[in-house]
Amino acid sequence: MADVVCVSSSSEQTRAIAGALGAALRGGDVVVLSGDLGAGKTTFVQGAADALGVRAHVTSPSFVLVREYSGRARIVHVDVYRLSSLQELIDLGYEELFAPDAITFIEWGDAVDEILPDARFEVDLRTESEAERRITIRARDEALRARLAGMPFERWAVPV
Repeated sequence: MADVVCVSSSSEQTRAIAGALGAALRGGDVVVLSGDLGAGKTTFVQGAADALGVRAHVTSPSFVLVREYSGRARIVHVDVYRLSSLQELIDLGYEELFAPDAITFIEWGDAVDEILPDARFEVDLRTESEAERRITIRARDEALRARLAGMPFERWAVPV
């Protein structure tokens, strides 16, 4: 399956799209988020976390770098926007961030691409207008592509 491209016209729709992905995630999965500043990366994580049973309010880890939540699995939410080197990410506890029991979301993860697991989901959020976002979801290995193909994005998907 090729990339899934969805269009969202509200933060609620962005959360719902994220929920479709989040419901299918499991321990060991990594989701790398990239895109425009203010396009909804944290909003996307909120929707996925809700689908994963997180009841706590999910907030941006911009200033603390890492936040953890409990849900169906341990949720690790990382923001590497303010990191100045790859070593800083390693110093945060690289092995713990990508542990097999964790579902890890990394905002601005494209900045640390070379040390991320090869098998991962990638979500790119682009601002099309004040309210509209173009969300591209990609799976970086065959097993993840098969899982992505089974996720219910039809309501928001647009032809690529």
